[in-house]
Amino acid sequence: MAAGTGTLAPFPAALPEFPCPPQSRAPGPQGSPAGGVPPAADLVLGAAAGCMACVLTNPLEVVKTRLQLQGELRAPGTYPRPYRGVLRAAGAVCRADGLRGLQKGLAAGLLYQGLMNGVRFYCYSCALAAGWTGWPGGTVVAGAVAGAVGAFVGSPAYLVKTHLQAQTLAAVAVGHQHNHESISGAFESIYRQHGVAGLWRGVTGAVPRVAVGSAAQLATFASAKDWVCEHQWFGEGSWAAVLAGGMVSGVAVAVTMTPFDVVSTRLYNQPVDADGAGKLYRGFWDCFVQISSKEGLLGLYKGIGAVYLRLGPHTVLSLFFWDELRKMVQQQPPAGP
Repeated sequence: MAAGTGTLAPFPAALPEFPCPPQSRAPGPQGSPAGGVPPAADLVLGAAAGCMACVLTNPLEVVKTRLQLQGELRAPGTYPRPYRGVLRAAGAVCRADGLRGLQKGLAAGLLYQGLMNGVRFYCYSCALAAGWTGWPGGTVVAGAVAGAVGAFVGSPAYLVKTHLQAQTLAAVAVGHQHNHESISGAFESIYRQHGVAGLWRGVTGAVPRVAVGSAAQLATFASAKDWVCEHQWFGEGSWAAVLAGGMVSGVAVAVTMTPFDVVSTRLYNQPVDADGAGKLYRGFWDCFVQISSKEGLLGLYKGIGAVYLRLGPHTVLSLFFWDELRKMVQQQPPAGP
């Protein structure tokens, strides 16, 4: 954001949960990109920005997880619904777990954001430097691939986050309850029972989830923001325009990504046998088919309200924190000889 103007620096379309790096203009000192921030620093700043946004949007992650696990593999109308809609679900979480319940799994979420966004940012920066994003469709492909790699690296943290966010009192519990005492206890328990492979259980749902979400948002965010500005709802380049563009784009992203999100949550949270094999689903496609046949197609869209409400704010918060952190780095005086 240009100092004192309240407008955005020239960022391109943003990935879900985190923006892509800026297109380079004139190189800065010692081969740095535009603004004099080296790629390694941008990677760290990007991961930090995603974590800062996570603190503010994690309550929606908790609500989304509960909604997606509710009525697992049961026909509509045949199970109790302690969670009904985003606001009432948030209230149910608070009544059962207190206000702190809305921040369940935060430590694991921060770890996931740092790992996933750091790796994704680095991969996208490599594609940008190689000129691949200049090809037709290159930005979408690069974003999808970078997102898939980041999702794979951050998968253990997302696994633990899902377990912790699903845990609650028996009266309002949904999905399998893993009963971990802490994030460290969760990692230790999973590793002790199933080894390293157990930490990547459910990754087959996470990779397509982030890849599809990244591609969908990259394909729609810029055009949605331009559409908002063309209708003169907000000034071009303002944060309000970015947020509005993110919310408009979020409709397309939520519709395309939510089925993958539901499958990912189910695969991560399902109980497993002594060999680490899932007791409910054999894999991504089996999970998809079972949900569709037993819960109906709408079962694949459980929690879509929370998914949608989280996308726009998380994107614009990530952009804001990232831009502010970059300005702080740019203002540092150069090191002496």
